[in-house]
Amino acid sequence: MKGKLEIFSFTLFLILQISDLTASPKNAEFHIRFRDPVVNHAEILDQWMKLQIRLMSQTQANFNGPFIRIYAYSGIAAYAAIYPLIEKKSPNKFLLEKLNDFPALPELKSTKLYGPASINAALAYMNKVMFPMASRKNKLYIDSLENSLEKILANQTDEETLINSIEFGRKTALIIFHWAETDGYKNGNDAYSAPSGRGNWQPTAPSFANAVAPYWGRLRTIVPGSITNTEPPPPPEYSEDSTSFFYSMVKQVYDYSNKISPAQKEIAIYWKDINPGVTAPGHWLNILRQLMISENTSLEKSAFAYALTGIALNDTWISSWKTRYTYNLLRPVTYVQTVMGQKDWVPAIPTPPHPEYPGGHAALSSSVAEVLTAIFGDHYLFTDRTYEYIGYPARTYPDFRSIANEAAISKVYGGIHYLLSVDVGLDQGRKVAENVLRSLSKR
Repeated sequence: MKGKLEIFSFTLFLILQISDLTASPKNAEFHIRFRDPVVNHAEILDQWMKLQIRLMSQTQANFNGPFIRIYAYSGIAAYAAIYPLIEKKSPNKFLLEKLNDFPALPELKSTKLYGPASINAALAYMNKVMFPMASRKNKLYIDSLENSLEKILANQTDEETLINSIEFGRKTALIIFHWAETDGYKNGNDAYSAPSGRGNWQPTAPSFANAVAPYWGRLRTIVPGSITNTEPPPPPEYSEDSTSFFYSMVKQVYDYSNKISPAQKEIAIYWKDINPGVTAPGHWLNILRQLMISENTSLEKSAFAYALTGIALNDTWISSWKTRYTYNLLRPVTYVQTVMGQKDWVPAIPTPPHPEYPGGHAALSSSVAEVLTAIFGDHYLFTDRTYEYIGYPARTYPDFRSIANEAAISKVYGGIHYLLSVDVGLDQGRKVAENVLRSLSKR
């Protein structure tokens, strides 16, 4: 009876205090329905993923890089927290020592390790340290979720195992965090002078902000060699001649804006992922959550998918950013207004403050789609309900690559990318994911 009462109290507490993705992030309810009296272990991970999406959506950032890092290193921490429990021949096993400069995990004081408690402690620590600018309310949510889950888990195992598991999870997360701190992200936004001249990127309306994170492409990848041979060829030669390929490439974006259909506009808005939105990595993290729920995945498989998708996202973003600042190509809005003379033209969604080529959203979407295909299979009919909480209808896709393709083309419909940019972005993301999967599948 005690376990049932604690689960009810925990559910009621979170219903009253934490926002869910099925309603407004500011005013909603965060519903947890455990299978009383037995906790489904993967739900422990799901609740942390849900809270992390909330933290992303309520933290200020001018590009997705920081949130991708958080997704990646949190996933690795969750996976590492149960790593000793994963059988060597499990399909959900990859060797942590294959990761770049990966540190040794803490020594287990006992052979007793309870995975849910270890993951709970690890993700509580990771979310505290990786969201230092979180609001006081959100910091309280992190503590509340950790403590409430810990009380429930205390009924599922003995005290010694619980204590050992919590200690291992926290120590593991501490090691993962210090490792993450050495990846070079602190220098990603060092002082930078953008190249000037015809065809080069220029600050864009409405903020006319300086180029963001110009050195993110120098970050250490999580998997050695993951971005090798993934960069696309140079963009087409810049030209202002109305008969040139470059002019036609820009005009294609401009023409889309003038004859955009309701369905295309819906796609552009759906994948905007900002204001309101859950961020681009948060959107894919929520897609993973939905898969975990529909598949009723084990804790082991859920942590494996969390880690692997995050790794692919992180390394793809590094590859994409390296390419962007290699070519420094101007955005469509700059060309349309200055070369084509359409001074009042603005894209349907805001242009972010960084160069054009390749499409970053296309790359990251393609990358995670390849990993999800590897884990859950091809021809997987999937319905995404991420934005039902703000009234957008659910969208259904025949497979994960179709989701990526739609996310990519949405940026052309939105007026912020050339079609060529999203095409090469899709290819770049796929190549990084293939490198990651190939490297980590080798025993």
